[in-house]
Amino acid sequence: MRSTRRYYHQRIAQVLTTQFPDTVATQPELVAYHYTEAGLHELAIAYWQQAGQGAQERSAHEEAIAHFSKGLEALMALPESCERDQQELTFCIDLGKSLTTTKGWAGPEAEAAYVRAWELCQRVGNTSQLVPVLWGYSQVYVVRADFIKQREVGRRFFSLADQRSDATLLMVAHWLTGTNLFHIGDYVTSWRHLEQAHALYDPRQCPTHVTLGVDFRVFTLSYMSHALWGLGYSEQAVQRSCEALALARDVHHPFSLALTHAYAAMLYQFRQEPHTASKHADMAFALCTEHSIAYYLAWATIIQGWSLAEQDRREEGITQMQQGLTDFQATGGRLRSPYYLTLLAEAYGHSGQVEKGLHLLDEALTDMQETGEHFWKAELHRLQGELLLAHSTADQTTASAYLHQALEAARRQQAKSLELCAATSLARLWQSQGKGKDAYDLLAPVYNWFTEGFDTVDLINAKALLDELAEGSS
Repeated sequence: MRSTRRYYHQRIAQVLTTQFPDTVATQPELVAYHYTEAGLHELAIAYWQQAGQGAQERSAHEEAIAHFSKGLEALMALPESCERDQQELTFCIDLGKSLTTTKGWAGPEAEAAYVRAWELCQRVGNTSQLVPVLWGYSQVYVVRADFIKQREVGRRFFSLADQRSDATLLMVAHWLTGTNLFHIGDYVTSWRHLEQAHALYDPRQCPTHVTLGVDFRVFTLSYMSHALWGLGYSEQAVQRSCEALALARDVHHPFSLALTHAYAAMLYQFRQEPHTASKHADMAFALCTEHSIAYYLAWATIIQGWSLAEQDRREEGITQMQQGLTDFQATGGRLRSPYYLTLLAEAYGHSGQVEKGLHLLDEALTDMQETGEHFWKAELHRLQGELLLAHSTADQTTASAYLHQALEAARRQQAKSLELCAATSLARLWQSQGKGKDAYDLLAPVYNWFTEGFDTVDLINAKALLDELAEGSS
C-alpha cells in the first residue's frame, strides 16, 4: 500500500514536470511535495529550494521558511557527503535571511542557521559564500551589542579582502567597522569607514538584497545619516536619509524599505521632530506588519511611542514604548538598550514620574558599561542632570556634575549635536545660578561652530538662550 502511494506521488511529480512546466515554475512546492512523499528526496531538494527562493523574492518569508525547512529535512535523508554539506550550506544561508526578517537579526533561530552555515563553510572549505554567512553572524553581534565579536568579524573581512584583492569583501569590512565604531561612539572614524563602504559599492554585482537579505546601499546611507547628525551636519543627514529612501523604493524590497523608514524615524527623533518621526515610524510599522518583519516593527513601535509622548499623549506613548521594548527583546535585542531606555526615561520625566525615569537611566548606564555602546552616552548623562533638576528635592551640584559628564562625553566623541544639547542644558543651569556670562561663554562657541540645521529645535533653543543671556548682560 505504501509503495503504491509512493508510486502515484512519483507519477504526479513526473507529469507535472513534463506536461505542466508553467505550474512547476509558479508552484515548485507541488513537485517538491510529491517527490518527498515518493521518497525521492534528492529530486525534491532542488524544488524545495526553488520554492523557498521564489517566496523570498515575493517577501513571503514565513512561506519561504517552511519550504527551506522541508528542503533541509529532505536533505538530511540523504547519506553524508561533501555535496550534501554544500547544499545544506546554501539552505542555511537562505533560511537565515528569512529568519532574520521574521524573527529578528539576533533571534535564536537566525543565529542557529548562521552558526550552522559557518560550521559548514569551514568543513567544505567554501569561501565563496563567506560574505553572507559572516554578514549574518555580524548582525547577531550588533543587535546583542557584542561589539568585540563584531569587530573580530570585521577584521576577518579585512584579512580576506587583502588576501584576495576583493572589493566586495573590503566594502563589507568597512561597513562592519563603521557600524561598530558608530555604536561605541566614535562618530568621526565611523563616518570615514561608512563613506569608504559606500564608495566601494559596485552596482554591476548581484543585488545585495538577494545575497545579504538587505540592500547594502540603503543600509549604509541610513547609518551615514545617523553619523552625520551626531557630527553636527543635520541637513546632510536628512539628505542621506532621503537618498536611502529613494533607493529602497527603487529596489522594491520591503525589508530594506522598512529598515530605511525605521532609521529615518530615529533620525527625526534625534532632530526632535515628533511629527515627522511618527510619519516614518508609521510607514515602517505598516511594512513590518504586512511582511512579518519583527525587528523593525519593535523599533517603529518605540519611536511611535516617543512621538506620542512628545505630543502630550504621554501615558499612551509610555505604554507603547514599553510594548516596543518587550517586542524588541523577543527578537534577540536587549531590554536595557541605552538609547531606547533614555527615550522612555525622558517620557517618564515629562509626565512627572522622575524617580522612574532616573531608575531607567541607571539601568541604561549599567548596560552601557557592560556592552560599550556609547553613542548615546552624552544624552544619557544630560538627561540624568535634567531629571534631577526637575526633582522636587533637586540636587544642583549632582545635576551639574552629570551635565559636565555629558559635555565631556560629547567633546571626546566630537559629536557636535550632542555637545550643543549638553552645553545648552548646562548654560541654562548656570543662568539660573546667576552665572550668565559663564553660560554665554560656554554656549556661544558651540553654537557658532554650526553651518547648517538652524531650523532644528536644538539650534533654535540654543539661539534663544544665547539671546536671553546677551540681553541679561547688557
